[in-house]
Amino acid sequence: MAPLRCVTTTAHHSLVGSPTCLARPRRRSLASVRAAVAVQSEAKAKVSLIRIGTRGSPLALAQAHETRDKLKAVHSELADDGAVEIVIIKTTGDMILDKPLADIGGKGLFTKEIDDALLQGRIDIAVHSMKDVPTYVPEGTILPCNLPREDVRDAFICLTANSLSELPAGSVVGSASLRRQSQILYRYPSLKVVNFRGNVQTRLRKLKEGDVHATLLALAGLKRLNMAETATSVLSVEEMLPAVAQGAIGIACRSNDDKMMNYLSSLNHEDTRLAVACEREFLAVLDGNCRTPIAAYAYRDKDGNCSFRGLLASPNGSIVYETSRTGPYDFDGMIEMGKDAGHELKAKAGPGFFDSLQ
Repeated sequence: MAPLRCVTTTAHHSLVGSPTCLARPRRRSLASVRAAVAVQSEAKAKVSLIRIGTRGSPLALAQAHETRDKLKAVHSELADDGAVEIVIIKTTGDMILDKPLADIGGKGLFTKEIDDALLQGRIDIAVHSMKDVPTYVPEGTILPCNLPREDVRDAFICLTANSLSELPAGSVVGSASLRRQSQILYRYPSLKVVNFRGNVQTRLRKLKEGDVHATLLALAGLKRLNMAETATSVLSVEEMLPAVAQGAIGIACRSNDDKMMNYLSSLNHEDTRLAVACEREFLAVLDGNCRTPIAAYAYRDKDGNCSFRGLLASPNGSIVYETSRTGPYDFDGMIEMGKDAGHELKAKAGPGFFDSLQ
């Protein structure tokens, strides 16, 4: 008996014969092999070189995108699509929105989960609003980079008045910040201030719905969201001293990751880093937490020196302590300036003041 053969008809191009013939593999052409290798190489090229950890709010994402864009602009190997990946991480502060920050733990509410992801190697760098970062950083991490600081002032937003001074007695101002609450009540004791949490968009929606008559937001955040036009007016730093490190973005990495530290050093804005360090030293001396209204602002003045103002207050605005300093714009001097200002206000307030805030 003759062996079975595979037969191909020219009309139908069908295979006739044994199953063995049907299973015979077809040889791949050299061109197809090269194409497959090219696809694999392209896939490898798209593996992220840097994973950026961030909160998921629109403002946090805007800050992460700003960081990504700056990295791409400075380092050509990061310019390819997919070379820098943004990883969204939900924090405790994002998950609990119906309670004042002071009641749910204070320090690290918006950073802990991101720091954990960094230490576990799930991300390579972490982008933070510096005003949310505790005065310490977790062991194994370092914060070597601050991007150029945005406008530090607060924006007043209201549908019926142009400023805090124009609000009628009894008007309700919404703010989750004890710093803002205390300074509002200190200057305008006839107003009522209520806890008012949520991202920028949420707070603006609540304002329009009539939950409050007015609110204050950081102008830096509005600018980064391209929403500065929503501000009714802008408060001077004399009327509303900003939060420690307000308007500054900080970027952290693992302390043993030289590659990431080199990337971040190329983005660091030294004037901002020194100002933030000065303000955070002031905060650290006062052991500031979410139950302590504290404000500070350090900046380079027209003479090139560092001008510093600091404030400590009671939550109801009935007690306010302030101080100021001027000195050389250098790291050691500014650290000492912040520390000295903190000790001055701590001595003025006395231990009873802090005990009453617990």
